[in-house]
Amino acid sequence: MERGSEKEKLKTHFIFAYGTLKRGFPNHYLMEEMMSQDDADMVGAYLTEDCYPLVCGPHGIPYLINLPGSGHRVKGEVYAVSESAVAKLDEFEGVSAGCYERLPVTVLVAEEGGERVEAEAYWGHRRFGEVLWKTNGEVGLKEYGEKEAKEYVRKENRPGCRNAILDLVP
Repeated sequence: MERGSEKEKLKTHFIFAYGTLKRGFPNHYLMEEMMSQDDADMVGAYLTEDCYPLVCGPHGIPYLINLPGSGHRVKGEVYAVSESAVAKLDEFEGVSAGCYERLPVTVLVAEEGGERVEAEAYWGHRRFGEVLWKTNGEVGLKEYGEKEAKEYVRKENRPGCRNAILDLVP
């Protein structure tokens, strides 16, 4: 890719992917599609600066919960994405439906002494995040891995094509 291209300049959002959007996982095809359209670039492996709960909910769906100081420093990947990519991700993650919220997170390059980056992540919505953390016995993951991915059920294969996490909240 040519450095300084017009589209590259528009990749102003950093997205921290910690679950199914990571390389080798069920929904990475979406990131690959956006990269092929020059709407996203892989930046690298990162860890959250603070500890947060990372849990899997119904259908094996991973959720990062916005409860700083609980859980672990979570490992994931950062992508530089365009405005149109953010819109696609918001739709995919069900932001308007209340499944996830796109909120800031500070991450560090996974290597020792790595740089600090202000990114955004898709957090389990505040309406159910704490309930989900308690439902999981306040035990979280350091990283979403192959074992967890085996439990993941794609949207099109879920009953009613919905996210059962919304059943946890009134």
